[in-house]
Amino acid sequence: DNDLEDIDSLLEKIEDTNGLLQQTQSGITADSRPLLYIEHRNLNPENELKRYFGARAVLGDQRQRQRQCVRGTWLTTPQSTWPRYTRTGIVMQLLDTKGGVQYFTFEHHRKYQEVQLKFLENVETMDPNSVVPLLQALEPYHVDSLLLLSDVCRMQEDQEMARELVEQALYSLECSFHPLFSLTSGTCRLDYRRPENRSFFLALFKHLMLLEKRGCPRTALEFCKLILSLDPENDPLCVLLLIDFLSLRAREYTFLTRMFQEVESHRNLSQLPNFAFSVPLAYFFLSQQEERSELEQSQAREKAARLIQLALIMFPSVLMPLLDHCSVQPDARVASHSFFGLNAQISQPPALNQLTSLYVGRTHSLWKDPAVMAWLEPNVHEVLRMVDARDPLVEERGGAKSSFCDMVSRGSLIYRHIILSEVKEAMAALPLEVTSQPVMGYDPLPPLDSIVSYTRPERYLLRPSFLATLSLFFRSLLPNFNLHERDEEAGAGQDLNQGVNRLMAAMRDMLANIQFQEPPRDDNPEGDGDWD
Repeated sequence: DNDLEDIDSLLEKIEDTNGLLQQTQSGITADSRPLLYIEHRNLNPENELKRYFGARAVLGDQRQRQRQCVRGTWLTTPQSTWPRYTRTGIVMQLLDTKGGVQYFTFEHHRKYQEVQLKFLENVETMDPNSVVPLLQALEPYHVDSLLLLSDVCRMQEDQEMARELVEQALYSLECSFHPLFSLTSGTCRLDYRRPENRSFFLALFKHLMLLEKRGCPRTALEFCKLILSLDPENDPLCVLLLIDFLSLRAREYTFLTRMFQEVESHRNLSQLPNFAFSVPLAYFFLSQQEERSELEQSQAREKAARLIQLALIMFPSVLMPLLDHCSVQPDARVASHSFFGLNAQISQPPALNQLTSLYVGRTHSLWKDPAVMAWLEPNVHEVLRMVDARDPLVEERGGAKSSFCDMVSRGSLIYRHIILSEVKEAMAALPLEVTSQPVMGYDPLPPLDSIVSYTRPERYLLRPSFLATLSLFFRSLLPNFNLHERDEEAGAGQDLNQGVNRLMAAMRDMLANIQFQEPPRDDNPEGDGDWD
């Protein structure tokens, strides 16, 4: 154990001193690596847990099992209890290379297409039990089936099973990587409009959400950076709405402030409520670090005060819900002032209401620190002083919200992010046109301009008469399920709960008893056959 810990610490020292870190003029250590640079060691949650609890407590008897794995992967650690891996029919192809950026895509061979169509057919039966035989008999590493069953496990509060199913999906996809596809370079792209690529995006997102709940925010942040690097211009899962929270949770304050400085000029991050409030909070935490010089602390405090005042001016509707979630009662002056009053929340656009609800619901725990509240209070009073004095900055910044419409045009992407994030405050703010339609957990709100490489035969197509019941089935598995609608269909809901319970039992039985016939082995174990 001590030897392994020494090796880990040695590798960390090597990575930190290989010329990628440099001293700035102010004496602060700066990172010259690309902003979205991915470190392999930060993709493994065990490395983060070992820093908290030590290698012996985290790994236990896992090392012997890991030695049995014949193929190493970066995204997950395959377990000996998993089904034996053989080629699934998913491959990755290099489409093009432009300006040093490589564009890849996943493709489904005919065998996997048949399994995918069978999966869609089983989904239409509205019987969740039908997905397990598909994994057992046809393809134990069918990605969409694993993701759907992971959602079912999570709804049943079986987090361990949910995490394992997502990891199996990631393992299957990573085994299909093109030899030139790199997780760390930041120059490899995937187009979310292609259905074959979406499974990878969604598996990564579900994995990072489970990691954050598991108490591994640093690992979750690395996966968030990975998702963003796959399509930084379009950001199909809107991880920019999440990356600030993970940075604060992981105490990566310097990364967050650096990202804001480098991206603000062409992405207008200050016009997003989450960046407007999280960046000054990061500067405040930096000002509290005793290892920094007095000059650095003073500079961080000044930036924190200036940016939080701008955030309060641009998004006054955030303050009252934030204080309410933190169980903090504002003083009489703040509570009675119209600038932060109810009108500020009523008058804001629906999209802004969704983003503020998302931010408050997700990050309010970070603001509960008494030191943070003590810092916030004088800045709130300074903003009220500026409002009463009709400071030009208030009019200027208040009017700047009109350009927020650029982000609102990405409404469907925001809806997809809210559905995947399951923040109840934001879910309640979704419009009726989103909550009234069926949302598939393995492909929520697919893009309208999807690039479809193969289609379903007519006999597979969904009949209109199934839509209402199918909507009920999926909304019972997904976060935007309408409780009142379920009450009206009490019988269907009861049958579904029974079906889900049967499904959970079948899944556990399958994973405990599944056996695969060993393929015939020749005398050349180093041959060029399929990877195990």
